[in-house]
Amino acid sequence: MIIIIFLLSGWILSWFNFEKLFIQAFKELFNKEITSASYYFIFFCIGAIGDLILFFNREYINILFN
Repeated sequence: MIIIIFLLSGWILSWFNFEKLFIQAFKELFNKEITSASYYFIFFCIGAIGDLILFFNREYINILFN
């Protein structure tokens, strides 16, 4: 569920050119070229980590059954 929230957040932020800002900042900080696919993949990974944290803390049970 959090994966979807983060992907939607990345998509909405791209309406305000955050995608271009993020790609430029990544290039300047790490001297690596990334594409918009990498931008969305980073949001996906952050969401997946959030989902795993909820899963291992058994918070999904509270969310689903309350």
